[in-house]
Amino acid sequence: MPQSRGHAPLPLEFRPPTASTRHELPVVAPYRLDLTVSALRRLSTNVVDIFTPDGHYVRALDGAHGPVVAHVTQVRPDALAVTIEGDAREHARALALVQRMLGVDREVTHFNRAAARITWLSPLARRMRGVKPPRYPTLWEAFVNAIAFQQVSLHAASAIVRRLIVAIGQPLESKGTPLYTFPSAERVLCVSDDVLRATGLSTGKLTTLRRGGEALASGTLDEAMLEEHQSADAAVLLRQVKGIGPWTATVILLRGLGRLDVFPMNDTSVARNLALVAGAVPLDVGNLLETLDPQQGMLYYHLLLARLEARGEVGRASTS
Repeated sequence: MPQSRGHAPLPLEFRPPTASTRHELPVVAPYRLDLTVSALRRLSTNVVDIFTPDGHYVRALDGAHGPVVAHVTQVRPDALAVTIEGDAREHARALALVQRMLGVDREVTHFNRAAARITWLSPLARRMRGVKPPRYPTLWEAFVNAIAFQQVSLHAASAIVRRLIVAIGQPLESKGTPLYTFPSAERVLCVSDDVLRATGLSTGKLTTLRRGGEALASGTLDEAMLEEHQSADAAVLLRQVKGIGPWTATVILLRGLGRLDVFPMNDTSVARNLALVAGAVPLDVGNLLETLDPQQGMLYYHLLLARLEARGEVGRASTS
């Protein structure tokens, strides 16, 4: 529970009440867990998506019967090993979420072939070969991240999300690894504005976050509704939440629904990353996206990985 001074309670040892099960999960090759986790978590300071020094991905997931913990490692080029700890009634759902989050069944051949024909992009695409489009486990988590990242830097936004999780999420520990669950919309809606402001959220973002949480908690908006629509129409539905503009809706579609036929335009970070990768090569972004269509969203992840690579963050073990 959140403390009056914004401090999180001490981590608790996670003791699975029922079972630990191991699963082998086939993946569409080429696949690289380190690259996919890096694209998912962004920075090694992320406290919910943990990458260990020995190359394991660890994530605590909320469930109706309590949290479960998934430990994931790549055992072969075409397979991941997933160990799930916690109430056995949650294991099937947790395994499905791992599949979703790590994009194990996503085919991105079109992007790879198109990128190989673009002189300035092909070296990056070769280095990042095997990255799959990650996806947040819930639409709510996509909302929180997209709103937090509006018009601020990678480090500033990541720090806001981290403080939100530490203040409100449930701390636990598994096999010596400290973890947090991502706080649900209902949990965030019950927290005072003062606690949320202390994370660094502006008044505008706080208000948008509450509107989004209320829409999801009430069922006014849900993932099933969005899945029924093409991306352009789904973006219109998202923008009915005041404070969700075109950029935020696009990021939610990309990271929350796994839509690769969208690309966040008018993004200063994307522009900087394009300059980092393309250098002085003159770019016609419209023509570039048309060439990559319908998987132009993979360009977003490759540009992000280029920035992370320059900072030594790709595959870096999580920091406490």
